[in-house]
Amino acid sequence: MGKAKKQKHNRLSNAPYDKSRLQTSTPHLKNEAKVPQQSQKRNTQQSPIIPFAPSDRILLIGEGDFSYAHSLYTHHDCRSLVATCFDSAAQLTEKYPQAAAFIQELENAAREEEDVDIVISYHVDATKLGKPGSLAGGGKEIKKGGFDRVMFNFPHVGGVTKDVNRQVRHNQELLVNFFKASIPLLTPTGTIVVTVFEGEPYSLWNIRDLARHVGLKVGRSFKFQADAYPGYKHARTLGNITDGGGWKGEDRDARTYIFERKDEGTTSLQPVRRKRGNGASSDSDEDE
Repeated sequence: MGKAKKQKHNRLSNAPYDKSRLQTSTPHLKNEAKVPQQSQKRNTQQSPIIPFAPSDRILLIGEGDFSYAHSLYTHHDCRSLVATCFDSAAQLTEKYPQAAAFIQELENAAREEEDVDIVISYHVDATKLGKPGSLAGGGKEIKKGGFDRVMFNFPHVGGVTKDVNRQVRHNQELLVNFFKASIPLLTPTGTIVVTVFEGEPYSLWNIRDLARHVGLKVGRSFKFQADAYPGYKHARTLGNITDGGGWKGEDRDARTYIFERKDEGTTSLQPVRRKRGNGASSDSDEDE
C-alpha cells in the first residue's frame, strides 16, 4: 500500500505574496529632514524581486543541482513545480553529489503532502520542450503545458568551443530555440523568465533582440539576488569545482528578464513581488 499523504499544512513562506508592496511610488515622508540618514538609506534600498507567486505552476529548465527548485519549495512555498535538468540521473549525481539530497526532499514532499505537485525530470532538452515522441521533450508533464512561469536560470551550452564568437552564436541558438519551445506551454498570461550574468560575453548574446524575433518582449528586468533564495548555490554547467577554487556564480552580477508575448494584453507583471523590505515596486517595463 502507498503511503498516505499528509494533510495540507500552512507552512509560512519566507517571501509572502503581499499585493500592498506593489506600489508605483514611494510614500511621502513627513518631516523628511528629521529622518536620520541611516533610516533614509534603509527606506530607499530596494529589496529582492521575486518573479513568481506561490500559487503559480512553474517549469524550471536546466536545474543544475536542484538547489533553486528546493528553495522555491522550502522557502517560497511553491507547491506546483516541474523541475528539469539536461543530464541523466547518473550524470547529475556525478557532477553535483549534493543534488541527491535536494531531489530526495522534493520527491518525498510530492509523495507525502496532498497539496504538493512536484515532478523531477531528467535529460530534458530546453530546445525540445513538449516535443511529442521525444524523451528530451520531458514527457506528458511538460507537453500538457499550462505553466504560469517557464524559468531558465543561467542558460549556457557549456564549453563547446574556445572561440568567443562561435560560443556566442551557440548560446544565441539555445535561447532562440528555448523561447520557441516554451511559448506554446504558457497559460494566456504566462511569462518566460531568464536570468543571465551581466557583462561580456553574456551581453553579446543580445537577449532582448533574440526574444523580439520570436514574438516576445521584455515586460521587466531587474537585478538577480541569489540571497533571496536560501540554500541556492550556482551550479556550473561542467559540474562542481573540485580543486578548491573560489569561483562562486551567486556572487556575480546577474539580471533577470521577464518575457511576455508581444501580441497579447497580459497581466503577467501582477505576480512579481518584492521579498519584504521597504523598497517600492513598479509595474513599468524599465530596468531596475
